[in-house]
Amino acid sequence: QKCPPSVRATPEWQRLRLLPSLINPAVGDALSDLLLVDAILTIRGGWTIQNPWSTLYQDFPSRQLKVPVPNPKRIQTNSNETRALAPEGLQDELDLLMQQGGGRTFVRPSGTEAVVRVYAEATTQAEADKLAAEAEKLVDKYCGNYSKL
Repeated sequence: QKCPPSVRATPEWQRLRLLPSLINPAVGDALSDLLLVDAILTIRGGWTIQNPWSTLYQDFPSRQLKVPVPNPKRIQTNSNETRALAPEGLQDELDLLMQQGGGRTFVRPSGTEAVVRVYAEATTQAEADKLAAEAEKLVDKYCGNYSKL
């Protein structure tokens, strides 16, 4: 289906027609692909490498803990390991922690050690530390902790 002449006359259409000369989809050159994305974002919204690329991601303070437990596989997670599916109730309590204090936290079983890994991040290091400590208590509650046996 052909585009009407009014569309073909637009600058956007002209730019789109030039794309095959800028990149080689058969080779998949990552550098030219990156430059193409940068050009599109600059044309579409005035984005540049400095603004707002540098503001797209903000690294928050975080804390990671390893909690020794008798059976780390008791914790089951979703495919990207950001939500606990089992034991029942653990994720609900983690969600409540996040709602009360802000930040985010998740837990996952280690694949190589008898530990559950706790990850927490928040706007300050003190908040991240507190959130991780509270999540650690929940891991203790639901899985038991070797240090308390």
